[in-house]
Amino acid sequence: MKVATAAYDLDWLDSWAQYEDKLNRWVSEAAGEGAELLVFPEYGAMELSTLDGADVAGDLERSIRAVSDRMADAQALHQRLAREYGTYILGASAPVVDGPGRPLNRAALYAPDGQHDHQDKQIMTRFEREAWDIAPGGPLKLFDTKLGKIGVLICYDIEFPLLGRALSEADLILVPSCTEALSGYWRVRIGAMARALENQCVTVMASLVGSNEWSDAVDMNTGTGGIFGPPDKGFPGTGVLAEGQLNQPGWTYANIDLSTIAEVRADGHVLNRTHWDEQTPRVESVTISALS
Repeated sequence: MKVATAAYDLDWLDSWAQYEDKLNRWVSEAAGEGAELLVFPEYGAMELSTLDGADVAGDLERSIRAVSDRMADAQALHQRLAREYGTYILGASAPVVDGPGRPLNRAALYAPDGQHDHQDKQIMTRFEREAWDIAPGGPLKLFDTKLGKIGVLICYDIEFPLLGRALSEADLILVPSCTEALSGYWRVRIGAMARALENQCVTVMASLVGSNEWSDAVDMNTGTGGIFGPPDKGFPGTGVLAEGQLNQPGWTYANIDLSTIAEVRADGHVLNRTHWDEQTPRVESVTISALS
């Protein structure tokens, strides 16, 4: 399959039609290059808050509610684009109010036949906890698709090995991210590469890029698209299948052969995924050795 992952920049929107045109351009470009799976980044839906004006877009709580109120329409748009172009699309994540509690950070996966499901972020960053009061959702899901088994770990989630291990049956783990600084981008990227090593799978990282003075939430964004595998047989020695240019909007593409994933899991130079459980008795019997 061919995968496309986005370095996505936000726009100020004056109309819903403008958003439809933008998404159509992005999807049609990737589909035109033969991509069968498209990955958008974390909090890419925040540009929808601009449809309610500067006062709303610039207010953390009101912008959350404004975006959540638009998600039914965004869902319908993504379903239409997935059907029209015959692609799977991981839509940009959004704060979603789902019930009486606090909003969740949710990304939806759309199939070409119109079906869709979502993955909620599991572990919140400090900004999400302390400023936004975004709540953790759940549970983790494994999507069984015609392209293989797909998991989603949203941004900070990819930095936690046990979440990755819970998705050890996934051929692909999608990593939509939103990081303010270069250090944040590299934390997520290192996590994505580590999970690809541990699970002997492919991780697909999408990034929000650019500055947006109208928002306190997504005002500065650093990153690029990246597609990573285990540095083992059938994969590049660096583990990097493809990477974009830092902070340059656009798609990054890579061709992925599921048989290569199966082969490296069965007969790689190392077998991290198979040998994972050998850690358990060893970490349970740590001893303290005093050296003076």
